[in-house]
Amino acid sequence: MSTPPPEPSPPRRFLTVPQVAEELNVSVAQVYALLRDRSLAAIKVGGRGQWRIERDRLEDYIARAYADAAASPVEAVDEDDQPTS
Repeated sequence: MSTPPPEPSPPRRFLTVPQVAEELNVSVAQVYALLRDRSLAAIKVGGRGQWRIERDRLEDYIARAYADAAASPVEAVDEDDQPTS
């Protein structure tokens, strides 16, 4: 009798700034900029005030970014994701 594979653990509720940067494929500095301009909601936790971003808030940000992109005219981009003139 074989043992069934373990069920995957649920995704973490809160993410660190580096984890969000990895998910969005951007730099940590860019995530801090999103926090500063309040584009991305987060909370500070612990004595050193480390930022945590709730996964649902990240998903909300992504949905807003897609909606904003859909409402804006599309620029032509080249293979390196650089806008063309």
